[in-house]
Amino acid sequence: MEERNRLIKEAIARGETSLGIEFGSTRIKAVLIDQKFNTIASGSYEWENRLENNIWTYSLTDIWKGLQNSYQLMALEVKEKYGETLTTIGSLGFSAMMHGYMAFNKKDELLVPFRTWRNSMTEQAEKELTTLFNFNIPQRWSIAHLHQAILNQESHVQDITFFTTLAGYIHWKLTNKKVLGVGDASGMFPIDIETKNYDVRMIKQFNERIADKNHTWKLEEILPQILLAGEEAGYLTKEGAELLDPTGNLQPGIPLCPPEGDAGTGMVATNSVAKHTGNVSAGTSVFAMIVLEKELQKVYPEIDLVTTPSGDLVGMVHANNCSSDINAWVKLFREFLETAGIEMETDKLFEHLFTKALEGDKDCGGLLSYGYYSGENITGIKEGRPLFVRSPESQFNLANFMRVHLYSALGALKVGMDILLKEEKVQINKIYGHGGLFKTKKVGQQIMAAAMNAPVSVMDTAGEGGAWGIALLASYIKTRNENESLEEFLKNQVFAGDTGTEEKPQKEDVEGFEVFIKRYKAGIPIEQAAIDHLI
Repeated sequence: MEERNRLIKEAIARGETSLGIEFGSTRIKAVLIDQKFNTIASGSYEWENRLENNIWTYSLTDIWKGLQNSYQLMALEVKEKYGETLTTIGSLGFSAMMHGYMAFNKKDELLVPFRTWRNSMTEQAEKELTTLFNFNIPQRWSIAHLHQAILNQESHVQDITFFTTLAGYIHWKLTNKKVLGVGDASGMFPIDIETKNYDVRMIKQFNERIADKNHTWKLEEILPQILLAGEEAGYLTKEGAELLDPTGNLQPGIPLCPPEGDAGTGMVATNSVAKHTGNVSAGTSVFAMIVLEKELQKVYPEIDLVTTPSGDLVGMVHANNCSSDINAWVKLFREFLETAGIEMETDKLFEHLFTKALEGDKDCGGLLSYGYYSGENITGIKEGRPLFVRSPESQFNLANFMRVHLYSALGALKVGMDILLKEEKVQINKIYGHGGLFKTKKVGQQIMAAAMNAPVSVMDTAGEGGAWGIALLASYIKTRNENESLEEFLKNQVFAGDTGTEEKPQKEDVEGFEVFIKRYKAGIPIEQAAIDHLI
């Protein structure tokens, strides 16, 4: 241990580390890694979005306070563990939740409060642009927010000189470079996979659509420049260093990688950037990212088309609901235990209940559940309506009860994934899972493998998260071999043969999930209407 700490101390002093900072929806996390990609220090800051004037937002004050606090806690750990004051870093990178809308004028002033991905206020723009481009434009995309502001005749639109994502904003302020990684940019505006840049045809269509508004700008003039993984994206300026580290210890001149979105950093952190691979993040919400070999034959509202940080096409299925309903039931079971005077740690309770699910009937014994704590776009449910249903003939026991809620947690995701797997015939060789659903060994993996009909692996590094992923992208600009692709860098250097713990789909499980999903789909058209008149 002493020898390892000595080597880390020397690496810190020589500036051979890489730092990644990611702005998640509830936490800002800073992760410092060494040349072997191990986390050597970290710091975090908890924050929450606010609903102001019916718009979900984070204030600029919170953004900078959270950035500085998470950095300072990381730097403090460096000082305490290794006795070094952090003055320089080998490379640096920022990532954040994708999409949203941050628009600025010629004085670099934010024109309206930051509109996050969570806002569902762009339905008209979503429909118009999807039709115009013949390309799915979800409500949370930046271009949907811009177009909705135009449709609403918002006065600020005329003054826009630049708009970007949260990651792009942080990067700009610290480097003076208005750039964006291609993965994050793919959530702003559609990407041409051949050129790995914004789709020129669609930009032309958009400009023509709004020509009668007589704005002083063209779309291509206000979008950030796109960069690919591995390209240097500027250097930390003197002003940027002071913003990041107000103590004045950190010196300018540090190279930065392109800022990225949390979807891309999740792919990097799970080694799933190669074609025919994907990752599933399963927690409060659930989304799957599958790297595609070719473009889809049709436009599907259930599937977002984005890219890896290298610009390869990705099919993304995002469901708003996953574990919230399960957590509510587990809370109820905890209340029963407390009433009976029985103490049990929360993790242990989840482990017992999740493991019990494996004893259930493969089709959940005829039970049915919809874990919709909030609306679900994929299935057309506008408001949260958690529902558990059974018939007198159903096999109602604890094992089936837990199994159906695990199935239901993946129900909306399965609806979208079936489009990729069954209609588009997308081949998936392996899925990497991360998130709370996989915390209990084997259970979440086995259920996910049944839903996807593909092997599901969980790596020890999955818990490191997107902050580690952007730290790897920062390291990539400094430590990759000549002409080494991101896929090769992750495979050969970072993970070096580590494939994690794998669960293969079992025929009986796959068949049982298919029986369940047929019942699940059949109930969707009437579920909300049937319940609304009762409450």
